[in-house]
Amino acid sequence: MITEQRTLKKAKLRHAEYYDFQKVQDDLYAKSSNEYVFKNLIDIITRPENIKLAYRNLKSNKGSHTAGTDKRTIEYLARMPEEKLVSKVQQKFRWYEPQSVRRVEIPKGEGKTRPLGIPTIMDRLIQQCVLQVLEPICEAKFHDSSYGFRPNRSQEQAIALAEKYMQQSHLHFVVDIDIKGFFDSVSHGKLLKQLWALGIRDKRLLSIISSMLKAEVAEIGFPEKGTPQGGIISPLLSNVVLNELDWWIASQWENIPTKHPYYVQIHKNGSENKGTKYRALRSSSNLKEMHSVRFADDFKIFTNNYSDAVKIFNATKQWLSDRLGLETSEEKSKVICLREKYSNFLGFKHKVIKRAGQKGKVRYVVKSRINDKALKRIKTRIPELIYDIENSAGEKGKEYKAVCAYNSYILGMHSYYRIATMVYFDINPIAFQVHKSLKARLKERVKSASEVKERRITVRMPAYVKQKYGDSRQLKYVGGNALVPVGYVQYKTPLNKKKCVNSYTKEGREEIHKDLSNIDIGELQELMRHPIRCKSIEFNDNRLSLYSAQQGKCAVSGIKLTSENIYCHHIVSEFKGGDNNYKNLILVTKEVDALLHEKNPIKVEELKEKLCLTEKQLEKVAKLRKSCLG
Repeated sequence: MITEQRTLKKAKLRHAEYYDFQKVQDDLYAKSSNEYVFKNLIDIITRPENIKLAYRNLKSNKGSHTAGTDKRTIEYLARMPEEKLVSKVQQKFRWYEPQSVRRVEIPKGEGKTRPLGIPTIMDRLIQQCVLQVLEPICEAKFHDSSYGFRPNRSQEQAIALAEKYMQQSHLHFVVDIDIKGFFDSVSHGKLLKQLWALGIRDKRLLSIISSMLKAEVAEIGFPEKGTPQGGIISPLLSNVVLNELDWWIASQWENIPTKHPYYVQIHKNGSENKGTKYRALRSSSNLKEMHSVRFADDFKIFTNNYSDAVKIFNATKQWLSDRLGLETSEEKSKVICLREKYSNFLGFKHKVIKRAGQKGKVRYVVKSRINDKALKRIKTRIPELIYDIENSAGEKGKEYKAVCAYNSYILGMHSYYRIATMVYFDINPIAFQVHKSLKARLKERVKSASEVKERRITVRMPAYVKQKYGDSRQLKYVGGNALVPVGYVQYKTPLNKKKCVNSYTKEGREEIHKDLSNIDIGELQELMRHPIRCKSIEFNDNRLSLYSAQQGKCAVSGIKLTSENIYCHHIVSEFKGGDNNYKNLILVTKEVDALLHEKNPIKVEELKEKLCLTEKQLEKVAKLRKSCLG
C-alpha cells in the first residue's frame, strides 16, 4: 500500500488555499487586529474565488443534502456550470431578498424540542460567502474565554480552562447564569450596532445581514428578534452578541490597568502567565476577582468567595437585561460553592474535594463526572442499539451495519467523556448492565474472545479498535464483528488550546498542521455509521481498517480524509480481476480518485495542477494509474 508522511491539513484551510483566498482572510484578520474599519466588504464577498470556496465548503457540510422551502439541495447547485453559479450569486447580492425559512422541530430531551430554521440552499450559499469574510474579522476581536462555534476550539478546551480556575486559581465559587431562550431573544438592532462597533461598517452588507435575520419563517411569519438556529451564519452572530459580555467581565478584573507594568511570561505553547499582575491586583485593590468561560450561550463566572459571587451574579443579570435585553432563568441561574455541590457544564458536573498537600497543607482538586442528563441519555441509547443488533439476526449486511452503529456510539461516548476524572466509575455500572443485556438478547450470537479463539471464528476488527481495545478482556463478538467494550475507558486530562493556534496567520496554521496527526474520531464514527450499501462486508471492514492505518489521510496527497471526500480505490481495478482484499485497497480523496481514472490527457494535467502534487506524489499517481488503467 502506498502511503506518505505529509503535513495534514484541515479541509476548510485546504479549500481556502485551493481558491487562493487564504491570503485575503489573513489580511482581513491582520487589519481587524489593528482596529481597521471595513467599509467595502461586499466587493470581497462577491469575488469569484470566495463564491467557489463557499460552494466547496457548503458541499462538505452534511446538512447540504437537507432541503429548504424550495425543496432543493446541494445537487441543484452542483448541476450548474461554475460561471453561471458565480454570476447568479453576484446578482443575488445586488438586491438580496432571502426566501422563506423551513422550520423543523428536533428533539431536545425530556419531551422538549428545539426549533431549527433551514434556509434554502441558495440562501445557505450566500450566508457561507458572508461567513468566510466576517469570520476572520470577528476572530480578531473575540475574547479568549469564548469556545463555542469558533475555529480550532472545542468543549474539551472550555472544560480545561474551567478546571484550571477551580484547581490552580482556587476559585471555588461559580456563578451559573442561564439565558432564557437566547437564540430567540437577540435584538436585531443591537446586533447590527455590535457589528458596527467591531469595524464592520459596510452599510450594504449590514442591510443584507438584517434581511437574513428578518427572513420569513414558513407558516409562522417574519421574526422581530432572534438569530434562527440552523442558519450558517447564526453561530457567528450569536458569538458577536455575547462577545460584549466576555469583554465586560474581563474589564472588571483581568483587563484592569495597573500603575506599574508587570512581566507576562509566555509559555512554549504560546499561552500567557499573568500571575504577577493578578497577585498585585489581589494585594493592592478591593476589586472582585472574576474569570469567565463561555461555550455558545452556556457560560460560567468563577470567583473566590460567596459574597463576591452574589454581587457578580446580580450585576451580570442586570447587565444582560440593560445592555443586551436578555432575560435570565430564575430557576436555572444560581451561585454554587464547588466544595459542597456540583456545577453542570457541557455534559459534565464539577466540584472540588480535599486532598492532603505538601507539609500537611490541605489542597482542593477537581472531581468531575458525567452529569445526570447525559448518563440518562447513554442508558437509554445503548439498549436501543443492542435491540437493532438483535433484530438483524440472519442478515449479514444488516447485522454488520447495526454493529457499526453500536461501535460508533461507544467510541464517541468514550472520546467525549473520558476527560471526566470519575469516568470509569460512571461507565462501569452501565457496562455491567450492557453485559447482561447482550447475553439476554443476543444469547448464543454473542461470543467472548476465548470462544472465538477456541472455535477459530474469523473476526473483523478495524485497526483503530484493535489498537485501542484489543487488550480488553471485555471484548465481545457478534457474527465475527468486534463490539467495542463499554467499560474499557481511561481518564484523559483535558487540554486547553495553544494560544498560537490560528487559522488566519501563517504561524498559527503551521501549528494546526502539526497537531493533526491523530485520527479524527468523529470521521471514524461517520464511516462506521454509514457503510457503503452496495459493497461487501469485507470491503467496508477494510475501509475502516485503512482509515486507521493511513491515520485518516489520503494515501497520495496526505490531505485529511472526511466522510464527504473519501474514496476507497482499488489498486487493481475490479474490471481487471482486482478484489476487495485489504492489500488491493487504498483510501484517497475523490479528486485524487478522479485523477487516477481520468483518460483525457488534458484533464489529467488540469487535475494535477489543481491538486498541487509534489514529484514523489506524481510518481505514486503514475504507478497507481498504470495498475488501474493498464
